[in-house]
Amino acid sequence: MRALPAGARACVLCVVLVAGLCVLTGLDRRTPWDAVVLLAVLYAACELLTRCRLLAHMGPAGAFFPVPLAAVFLLPPSAAALVAVPGALLGRVGRRPEGVRRLWRAAELAVAVWAGSWMFTVLDGRSPAPGAPSGLGQASALPYVLLPAGAAVLAFCGVLALLDGAILVTAERIGVRTAWRGLFLRALAPHCVHGLAGLMTAVLWRSPYGPPAALFVLLPMYLSCWVFAQYQREHEAHQTTIRALVQAVDLKDRYTRGHSERVGRAAAMMAAELGMDEERREVLRIAGILHDVGKIGVPTRVLRKDGPLTPEERRVIELHPEYGHEMVRGIGFLGEARAAILHHHERVDGRGYPYGLAGDRIPEFARVVAVADAFDAMTSTRSYRRARPVAAAVAELQKCAGAQFDGRMVAALVAALEKEGWNPVVTADEWGAGITGAGAGVGSADGGAETESAGAGAEVGGGDAAPRGVRASLLVGQRGNVPPWVGRRGWRP
Repeated sequence: MRALPAGARACVLCVVLVAGLCVLTGLDRRTPWDAVVLLAVLYAACELLTRCRLLAHMGPAGAFFPVPLAAVFLLPPSAAALVAVPGALLGRVGRRPEGVRRLWRAAELAVAVWAGSWMFTVLDGRSPAPGAPSGLGQASALPYVLLPAGAAVLAFCGVLALLDGAILVTAERIGVRTAWRGLFLRALAPHCVHGLAGLMTAVLWRSPYGPPAALFVLLPMYLSCWVFAQYQREHEAHQTTIRALVQAVDLKDRYTRGHSERVGRAAAMMAAELGMDEERREVLRIAGILHDVGKIGVPTRVLRKDGPLTPEERRVIELHPEYGHEMVRGIGFLGEARAAILHHHERVDGRGYPYGLAGDRIPEFARVVAVADAFDAMTSTRSYRRARPVAAAVAELQKCAGAQFDGRMVAALVAALEKEGWNPVVTADEWGAGITGAGAGVGSADGGAETESAGAGAEVGGGDAAPRGVRASLLVGQRGNVPPWVGRRGWRP
């Protein structure tokens, strides 16, 4: 607790106090202790599965709420709140301090369950309407309890979102609006699904078949959560793989740091304009992020060379698409992204590399990434030349459409920029860093490796070193204020 800010300590203590009052003030002789114990043990068992080393991968990725929500529908508020406490205290915690996190989790869950059960009671969920069948065990009573049950789930979800936002504000020092933005809406759908499972559990619990029948709902629900958890873990593993590859490229070629992410963003924007479905958009975004992964196989001295490249060095640079394709060949989830990595330096007129493909023989993803790559290269500051304004970069792409780039892809990028705009980021610490002599930037290592799509692979941008400390944002996106060098030195087709 001492490691927490004072505001966070006060927040935790207040919620623990409120949870204690919720649990202790309503317990009496009428409390159905048999149901309380059974539900508490069942919830604790579900949470303990996530801590077992052999079975941890079999548990759901997040909290399993059908059991606490079944308690909401079956028990009075205080008894329902008590059900949530043992499982929350025993559940897995991924970050330190574990003791405080468990205490917070138990307290907020107890308060949320109490609020849900109170709402269900107030709306007469246990005796739905005059003349209606009483008791959740009556199948004919189910339609009458849907409205109170829905309100109880909303109360449960709302309290959790409120308390989660409060701890983010006090412990993580996140802004109030940022902390609560989207918390409730993101949690609402899974909580509604868990609430429906909890309601079915309660109905079967009160049926003539008794508590064992509730397992017919909880077991399939737990298995479905496990399947979804596997998908989430696989997705996280994919993202970790991608981040590791991108970081390796950034460490090797420091002047293009951030370029991969921006190319992925531009490619995804173009994909939306081209009408691709969500799955293809995501694969195309990944293709943009990984398009230069083959640079890992290029000697560092060549990538970081300040002067002009020799013909031999240029041939080495031009091998990086094939290196990248070999590196990701065995990564199954990349799909079409592998073709984009291999062919993103092909030209529609057949003068590109590595295979000299032309027109529609170039994979669609590669044609998209080629445009996104060239656009970001022109609008980003490098060690050897200034960033171009977005308008100048777009004009250069349109000029090269039909020869170097696919005109349809250029049009898609233009349409996306008109809708969403573009905010390029400076990728070198200073404008003049690394520039040595008038030859820097003319066929330089970075120009060749990063903007190879122009002509034989070089971007013309040398000689005009800008003053140190001037930031690209002073030039980018200012209409009518295009620097004179933009008109003199264009993108060489």
